[in-house]
Amino acid sequence: MLKNKRQKAIGVFDSGFGGLNIMQSLVKVLPKYDFVYLGDTARIPYGTRSPEVVYEFTKQAVDFLFAKKCELIIFACNTASSDALRHIQREYLPKYYPSKKVLGVIIPTVEVANSKTKNKKIGVIATEGTVLSGAFSREILKINPQVKVWQNACPLLVSVIEAGEQDSVIMEILLKKYLKPLIAKKIDTLILGCTHYGILKNKIKKIIGNKIHIISEAEIVASKLKDYLKRHSEIESKLSKKSVNTFYSTDLTDKFQLLGTKFFGKKITVQKAKLI
Repeated sequence: MLKNKRQKAIGVFDSGFGGLNIMQSLVKVLPKYDFVYLGDTARIPYGTRSPEVVYEFTKQAVDFLFAKKCELIIFACNTASSDALRHIQREYLPKYYPSKKVLGVIIPTVEVANSKTKNKKIGVIATEGTVLSGAFSREILKINPQVKVWQNACPLLVSVIEAGEQDSVIMEILLKKYLKPLIAKKIDTLILGCTHYGILKNKIKKIIGNKIHIISEAEIVASKLKDYLKRHSEIESKLSKKSVNTFYSTDLTDKFQLLGTKFFGKKITVQKAKLI
């Protein structure tokens, strides 16, 4: 009796809860597929760590998700996408997982941002690590060298969100502080360069107004993945379609259940993950 080859899932990796916002969109756009989510909440935030440490953590996440029979992994984490993705794709996968694929969120995001901007002025808010990597600026300018890019690191936003205080007065004060310099540059497009920030979209819109396009990764990555699977039937044909969603966290707490449910949009059950 032949074994069913279509037993592989799509992995989604983030340093914390933010990637659940992306996974929510993925499940909505691709409801038949199986997904496995991993949040490395025990070691968040990644944005303040060195590229070398981020790379090591990301390799561990990749090993974990491939061990869970994932065929393809989406790095929902922008810091992992900026600091580790290239090394994973060029060095780690060819050596250990030559038939597997890993995709990031930055390139699809900048493609949309470039298509939206009219005055060629794009702002980016992200973690310190993502800003220092220069990944967004580099990829934007590859598409159009005439675009001007301003980035602002927002070191406190993730911590406040992870504490469940996204609706607090503190958050409003921080957002105004971080967005003011970008508004002053007369940007017409703003990239939310961290998966956590998607939950703040409406608050950000109230501050920057309706004339500035807000590019939220959760809305982009799902449609891009759908197109990717259409173009890569050799991967799509291996994927299981049982609508099974599995969630793992390296720090199994009540907070993950609470905030995870808020980010994903419905109640989730989380299992403990151990990364080595």
